[in-house]
Amino acid sequence: MWRVWLLFDPRRVLIALFTFLFVLALLIHFILLSTVKFNWIEGSPAAAPVAMELVDQPDRLA
Repeated sequence: MWRVWLLFDPRRVLIALFTFLFVLALLIHFILLSTVKFNWIEGSPAAAPVAMELVDQPDRLA
C-alpha cells in the first residue's frame, strides 16, 4: 500500500477527495431542497383540513 503513495502526492489526493465529497454533499442537499417533502427551508405546504360529517346515532336500549 505504501507504494501507491509513492505514485501519488498525498496532499493532492486528500484535497481532491475532500473537494469531491464537498461537491457531492452540496449536490445532495440541493436535490433535497428541490423536493416538496424534504425542503426544510420553506417547509412543506400545510395539508388541507379533512371535512368530517357527524351522523347522529340512535340511542341504544340497554
